[in-house]
Amino acid sequence: MSPIKDFALTYEAVNVDNIFSEGDTVTGTVRFTLTKEIKVKKLLVKLKGDAHVHWTEGSGDNKKSRSASRRYFKAKEFLVEESATDTVLSEGLNEFKFSLQIPQDDLPSSFKDPHGKIVYMLEAKLSRSWHFATKLQQELKLVSKSLAHHGQMMFPHSGSVEKDIGVFSKGQVQMSATVDRSICSPGDTLSIVAKISNSSSKKMKPKFSLQQKIEYNANNSKKVSDSSLCKIVGETIQLNSEETVTCPMEIPADVICTIHNCEILSVDYYLKVYLDISFAVDPEVVFPLVIIPSTMRSYQSGADSASCYNAFPPPPLPDGLHPSDPFALGYPEPEPAEAPNMSDFNNP
Repeated sequence: MSPIKDFALTYEAVNVDNIFSEGDTVTGTVRFTLTKEIKVKKLLVKLKGDAHVHWTEGSGDNKKSRSASRRYFKAKEFLVEESATDTVLSEGLNEFKFSLQIPQDDLPSSFKDPHGKIVYMLEAKLSRSWHFATKLQQELKLVSKSLAHHGQMMFPHSGSVEKDIGVFSKGQVQMSATVDRSICSPGDTLSIVAKISNSSSKKMKPKFSLQQKIEYNANNSKKVSDSSLCKIVGETIQLNSEETVTCPMEIPADVICTIHNCEILSVDYYLKVYLDISFAVDPEVVFPLVIIPSTMRSYQSGADSASCYNAFPPPPLPDGLHPSDPFALGYPEPEPAEAPNMSDFNNP
């Protein structure tokens, strides 16, 4: 029977949300009780960050497994140094303090799903000659500060589409849409306005969908998962009519934040505003979104001015006002910024 009892690894939270970021220091204690005096080869604590993806594709003889891994950092501290002669620890309670720093490097946020993970793990390990090592792990949640620098995306974004209806009907449909911002946090509510001009012989319904796109990369192979997290359906737009639809959409509270800085795994979001037309290709407008945790708001450029968008969603557009002019809604005009590349979203 092992003389090592109640082996415990604890660390101190750096904030109320128990979330770490680049540059934070992890401090804690390794504690255990010995029922008798023992000799110890070494006792150490290590902190490491790793990413891993894995999936299979094909079937039968053509089935292939794809995987890739990345090590972001590894830090360790010896609490009992390894030496030529073992160290004797006394009977009773033994307690050791430790302090490890997370590097200032650009690290991706924690993530887990069936095909990939980004994990930051704290581990304590006690080694004795001719015995199995005693070890314990604690997972830390890390949120990258790299998501905090998207201030230019706090302003309204707009787009439009027009389409001739297909073979089984006639006429044209036009839609313009505006979303009040393109950076948000779980639990936030986006305000979306769509103006639809239906000059066709078909009825249609406006729909608003929050999409999550996850991409995994391994050995020049790629796997893409594109799924709808929530969807809102508007009232039917009658033929030969015009309607302005205002849609509030709440970001789910448990949604994973955007990940852009991992070579083998990325998580993106986009808002899709489209018209559901039977027997026709649905016209759509797509807006990229960046989702950050609320704890990162203090790092944002322009966050104070953007907070007013939460409190005062834009009113419905008056007749004749085109949503491509979002600053007519009363929002401040931003500094010129490069338009986002939409090709990745239009071709998932």
